[in-house]
Amino acid sequence: MKKITLMVAILATTLLQSISAQDKTTTGSNTLNGYYAVKDALVSGNANLANSKAIEFVETLTTDSTLPELNRIALIKEASSIANTKDIKKQRTYFSALSQSIFAVAKVQKLSSQPIYKAYCPMVKASWLSNSSSIKNPCYGSAMLTCGNVVEILK
Repeated sequence: MKKITLMVAILATTLLQSISAQDKTTTGSNTLNGYYAVKDALVSGNANLANSKAIEFVETLTTDSTLPELNRIALIKEASSIANTKDIKKQRTYFSALSQSIFAVAKVQKLSSQPIYKAYCPMVKASWLSNSSSIKNPCYGSAMLTCGNVVEILK
């Protein structure tokens, strides 16, 4: 009887840990998807869309309890900078800092079950994250859409 109780306890603990890990990845994925939405708006050169996606991203970050507090606060501050302007040049500058911060988080915390590609643009000396290995440069948009290369992959 003790063996059965022990086995049930171990099985329940394992199952709960698995569910907890899935919930954290799902929340992390929501955070990463919010970042990707801002990036895609900047790729398209749409400052209004980047503004609204940044606002949504800030809202996502405020509810993401899986991120360490200091990282979450930094991401909220940087995303808010994008949300508080409709000047595409300023948004792209702020996005560079946001990208550095979210990459630091992604290196220590699993934000996605899919690979995360870190791309780099030598023209502006800035990096960004993508869910695809194809280059779509948010730093210049259509002016230099494919400028850059993948420099790191997080799996």
